[in-house]
Amino acid sequence: MAETTAVMWFRRDLRVRDNPALRAALDDGPTLPLFVLDPHLWGPAGPSRRAYLVASLQALQDDVPLSVVRGDPVNQVVKAAKEVGASRVHVAADFGPYGHQRDLDVEEALHDAGIELVRTGSPYAVAPGRVVNGSGENFKVFTPFSRAWAKHGWREPPAKPRDPSWRHLKKTVDLPTVRLPKDLELPEAGEDAARTAWRAFLDGPLGDYDAQRDRPGVEGTSRMSHHLKYGEIHPRTLLADLAGKHGKGPTTYRQEIAWREFYADVLYARPDSAREYYKPEFGTMRYARAGTQLEAWQEGRTGYPIVDAGMRQLRATGWMHNRLRMITASFLVKDLHVEWQHGADHFLHWLVDGDLASNNHGWQWTAGSGTDASPFFRVFNPTTQGRKFDPDGTYVRTWVPELADVDDPHEPSSEDREEAGYPEPIVDHKAERQEALDRYAEIKK
Repeated sequence: MAETTAVMWFRRDLRVRDNPALRAALDDGPTLPLFVLDPHLWGPAGPSRRAYLVASLQALQDDVPLSVVRGDPVNQVVKAAKEVGASRVHVAADFGPYGHQRDLDVEEALHDAGIELVRTGSPYAVAPGRVVNGSGENFKVFTPFSRAWAKHGWREPPAKPRDPSWRHLKKTVDLPTVRLPKDLELPEAGEDAARTAWRAFLDGPLGDYDAQRDRPGVEGTSRMSHHLKYGEIHPRTLLADLAGKHGKGPTTYRQEIAWREFYADVLYARPDSAREYYKPEFGTMRYARAGTQLEAWQEGRTGYPIVDAGMRQLRATGWMHNRLRMITASFLVKDLHVEWQHGADHFLHWLVDGDLASNNHGWQWTAGSGTDASPFFRVFNPTTQGRKFDPDGTYVRTWVPELADVDDPHEPSSEDREEAGYPEPIVDHKAERQEALDRYAEIKK
């Protein structure tokens, strides 16, 4: 095949290794590495994701002479491809509601210009829509999905491209400067940082992952979610490294990767579930207006230490431990009776790893309205959850420092609260639990 010029349009695949789309582009010939700052995605993103994206792109530029442009991808991708005389534009397929339609629109515009859009791979080990049940439909329950997903399998990671030949645009834009809130500190971005973090997890916490992953006060998780979000590492790489490892830790971690892919599959099949109730009957439940109690939850001043610790960790680091995501979500929906979309939006604003499928379907799980949902009548008691998963109070003392010296940081006395300047609970959990169950009973009728 004659050598041609190609474009590699980077999106959620900001890496060089294990990147089939990049390999396909370079196999065509000299390649323009392109990134489009899309206002549709940049505008709604909070400071965490904006800043991290810029840092990740800067890290990629150490390995690839990335050309950055700003504007509607339908116009910008076609313009860039024409400038370098490309016959093909290579991408990893996007299965999100916006990304999927965007790519169809770009594909049509490229076709009109005589240029082909080539999709190779995706951000997932198994692309959404690939695994179906016996009736040819997508799975609606995780366990059978995970079995079919594992049986389907995935390819080995491709080798890193050698001796690439690059093309450049004559005019590009500088990466934007993002001002972070004073107390927000984000993790290191980039492919090298991702691989370093992954090796540290493999050599350390993985062995006890099944036992330690619910303990927010210890370093028991991989912290790979933000690296996966931006494609600084691919789940196929993780699964390849896990292939020779046995035991509860590696098995549990593989299941967590499967959950991520399940939610992507669900969103692809039901794009409306990004914002609407997966189970519509839950939309008829009585909910409270989002007001001062929502603000107290967002700012970590509910008077429930484990809830406030989680919300403060989110604002300080752009990340929250998964057990705390469940506890804080349950508190908002079932103690404050606020609809899950308000919490999901707040998380997406602050989370570095803010992923539409995982975040919003995780919220629907807690709200009882999603696939494999936690039964609505399962209402987390924030005090007992704190004592169970943070038994020595390390996590609460770290993120609610005013309670660092009290005897019981999970249930401080009124005297301790007054002396520490920490608020009384904004609601009575026992009463609100019953109220939540009463409201649920109404829709069950």
